[in-house]
Amino acid sequence: MTGHALTRARHLAARIDAATPAHRDRSVDALRALAIAGVSLGHWLVTALVMTSGPTGHGLHDESPLATMPYLTPVSWAFQTLAIFFLVGGYAAARSYRGDYRSWLRQRLVRLSRPVALLVAVWVPLAAGLYLGGVSGSALHTVLTLVLDPLWFLGVFVVLTALTPLAVAMVRRLGILAAAIPLVVVAVADAVRFDLGGPSWAGWINVVAGWMVPYLLGIAWARGAFPGRRGPALMLAGGVAATAALVLWAGYPASMVGVNGAAISNLNPPTLAVVTFGIAQAGLALLLREPLARLMRRPLAWAAVATANLSAMTLFLWHQTAFLAVTMAALLMGRLPGLHTAPDGAIWIAERLAWLPVFAIALAVLWLVFRRGERAPVRHRPREVAGASQPRSAAS
Repeated sequence: MTGHALTRARHLAARIDAATPAHRDRSVDALRALAIAGVSLGHWLVTALVMTSGPTGHGLHDESPLATMPYLTPVSWAFQTLAIFFLVGGYAAARSYRGDYRSWLRQRLVRLSRPVALLVAVWVPLAAGLYLGGVSGSALHTVLTLVLDPLWFLGVFVVLTALTPLAVAMVRRLGILAAAIPLVVVAVADAVRFDLGGPSWAGWINVVAGWMVPYLLGIAWARGAFPGRRGPALMLAGGVAATAALVLWAGYPASMVGVNGAAISNLNPPTLAVVTFGIAQAGLALLLREPLARLMRRPLAWAAVATANLSAMTLFLWHQTAFLAVTMAALLMGRLPGLHTAPDGAIWIAERLAWLPVFAIALAVLWLVFRRGERAPVRHRPREVAGASQPRSAAS
């Protein structure tokens, strides 16, 4: 049975591989898949819903192992891959934009809105049911914060998508130096709030400006700005050096994600450190193009990446729901180690790693249920080779 299933998988992968246009840059899809995997695994590793008992009953609150075990900080460097999302997003936007702005923007926004509408349609009645079922307001707030956290990314992505014509014009005029403009804006905003005693809300300017930096680099990539390895290598080295300097001598946190109880978060809103770190990530991603392209020539590897890209937003939006589904269902069995216990040592890390496959299975189930909602209604067309539409749908 296993051999038969593997043979079928190989045949399907071969058909998807054969149906992929020869001009397609498969490394772009691979980078998007890596970014999704990084964010999902990062959240699953650094989020702990700890069950507590008190006079009013049981409760859940969010704790971060990065707060209790600072030596885990490098985990945030490996799994905070948001800059790659925006790099690939800028690349895809520049490749697909051809001047019909309203039609282009409407098409892209509709594609983004379908999976969001599904998430909201499920969680609104579910949240109401939990509240009416007696779940405390604080616990419900914790749960909904985790579920809705990915939506901020889409909000920023929508704004940058709407600004694509302006961004393309900036890159056309200035090349990769266009990214220096929002980079300076981020630096000034940080100086205002950290050094000049200005209002803290000045940092929220960075939500758009900070992520516009990799978005512009993605547009420059689409326009042929990085033909060799020198530019990406300089971005990697410069980004690492700048980030290290900001952490060691300017007082920025070493963690590239928010940490419970920390005075400053590098991510909420973005700081100059997370932006320079994103430049380093973009450089590394561009250096990985050739190895990834070689890997994607293998039909099985390409089929997995192409399939994931068909419903990338579904995977991204539902990964926290998968985590919560496992956490809540397991409460029926009591307080389980690595799932409901406080992250307080190396044993907890091993216990949490053992839960990762369970979270992945739960996400796979949710993906099977909701993935079709991300696609446009199928129109009747001439019969094609099975799987032929998959790689093309993953293009943008």
